[in-house]
Amino acid sequence: MFVRIVKMSFHEEKIPDFLENFESVKNKIREANGNRFLELYQDKNNKCIFFTYSYWETEEDLENYRQSELFNTVWSFTKQLFNAKPEAWSVDKLMILN
Repeated sequence: MFVRIVKMSFHEEKIPDFLENFESVKNKIREANGNRFLELYQDKNNKCIFFTYSYWETEEDLENYRQSELFNTVWSFTKQLFNAKPEAWSVDKLMILN
């Protein structure tokens, strides 16, 4: 399992559009094959910056999602709202401290 982190920055007036769309698709994303976890975060100091954290069983699962009609629909809508180029990282979780 690995973690996918995506940083997105939006035009301030477009944030409600993004949040409304995310609300409508979050369960579908979460139900994608191989997805085990999905969260959305907003930066405390810059309300235009958001992060998604998702856990995936395999890189193939993430790639299958990225090639899906759902992703294409979500991303086509979302990328119109950006005020900066999004950034993404795939990382392995090395340690959990409870």
